[in-house]
Amino acid sequence: MTTTTPWWRDAVVYEVYPRSFSDASGDGEGDLEGLRRRLPYLSELGVDALWLTPFYTSPLADGGYDVADYRDVDPRFGTLADFDDLVADAHRLGLRIIIDIVPNHTSSAHPWFSEAVRTGRGRERYHFRACENVPNDWQSNFGGPAWSRTPDGQWYLHLYTPDQPDLNWHDPQVRREFEDILRFWLDRDVDGFRIDVAAGLFKHPDLPDLGAQGTHSPGSPMYGRPEVHEIYRDWRAILDSYPGERMAVGEVWTESPEALAMYVRPDELHQAFQFHLLLAPWSARAFKETVQTCLDSPSGEAPTWVLSNHDVIRHRSRYGIEERSRSALMFILALPGSAYLYQGEELGLPEVFDLPDEARQDPIFFQGKGMGRDGCRVPLPWSGTEQPYGFTTGKPWLPQPADWGPLTVEAQAEDPSSMLSFYRRALALRRTLKGGLPPTLEWEEWPDPEVLAFRRGDLVCAVNFGEEPVEFQGEVLLASGPVAGGRVAGGGAVWLRS
Repeated sequence: MTTTTPWWRDAVVYEVYPRSFSDASGDGEGDLEGLRRRLPYLSELGVDALWLTPFYTSPLADGGYDVADYRDVDPRFGTLADFDDLVADAHRLGLRIIIDIVPNHTSSAHPWFSEAVRTGRGRERYHFRACENVPNDWQSNFGGPAWSRTPDGQWYLHLYTPDQPDLNWHDPQVRREFEDILRFWLDRDVDGFRIDVAAGLFKHPDLPDLGAQGTHSPGSPMYGRPEVHEIYRDWRAILDSYPGERMAVGEVWTESPEALAMYVRPDELHQAFQFHLLLAPWSARAFKETVQTCLDSPSGEAPTWVLSNHDVIRHRSRYGIEERSRSALMFILALPGSAYLYQGEELGLPEVFDLPDEARQDPIFFQGKGMGRDGCRVPLPWSGTEQPYGFTTGKPWLPQPADWGPLTVEAQAEDPSSMLSFYRRALALRRTLKGGLPPTLEWEEWPDPEVLAFRRGDLVCAVNFGEEPVEFQGEVLLASGPVAGGRVAGGGAVWLRS
């Protein structure tokens, strides 16, 4: 008896931040039609699926993660017809579509919340409290108290901005609404969902103080409540009722592998993000410990690997040297499991640290908790030698650096030494090799302790985390840079057949 590996188990998924990907309308903001026109580029890149961050109707107080209407496209991004065309074209090219779902909170512009504030009706759908002082000591993830007041003096909970009131998942109306939302998009042929703040839906009904307890620690009153698993069992049943291996991946932050594993039990989510490589320093020991901990955990059967996303400093800047970025890609692509890429990393885009304050839009910046995440959300450069680099015919919503000309798709596409060409080679080779690789790995001993190497079948991936070149033996399938004389440069990597 043969079994077919589900597509998501070893897929390469490309995260699209629609506002910054490609603008067809000329208003300076990316849109669905701009993305649709670029689908051949993504197909040629060699990814298997696209994950779209929110494109729903939204005031964009938090980059679209403040949703005012979960069943429509924000006019700045297009229409439902544009979305349907995008999905149809993507499927014709063999690309699957995953979309974000935001169940922890709505926008304060959502009709439910607007009615609750205006008339008092429906407040049970959120966390309202009528008291003189702040109901508890919880803090917003973006800085400041997690409570704000309505004009009539009641407090409402928001773990993010005041524009994002948290839903009360103990209310059955909320549960029914999101089941209907899932079906709405599944009926439009989406292949899966990325679940935002997946561990945060339920709060302790008494809303007790957090005190000295960790936000994500066992027994936390605000994250990881046991009731959430019943929701994901219900959602899994909905996903399984549709053909075509529909899936869900959760954004789950936990303090233990055991807690994470509960989200990916056979009747719950298909995947949960492994974020630890986002936090790991450039170190052989750190990378090995991170991977081994994941693979040893109860959730290690369907790992996900990610180096950058729309919430963190781009890894090209974290690692400092371009060759390290290439090596890190080779590392995650050779691991068992799926890999999630972030738009622009295939171009070697760095973080933009010097955005002027007047251009910034991230609420983290405005709530005084750092410079925010705008630096990894700067619109992509497609062509030309100056802003807007083919992204738009208007003015980009965030300014692009003056030195990005050599990083455009146009500049890199025909250059065999470019980052884009390297990504294309790596993804094509992975697609060729992955069917013959076992789902496990074995760590390889290497004379130099700065080299981290592992084997999957006859494929060996070796990464030199040191600064000096090291020798290797074997047939080179792929290298991050020149390997003349059988030596890997500091920060470099090779895939070997042995």
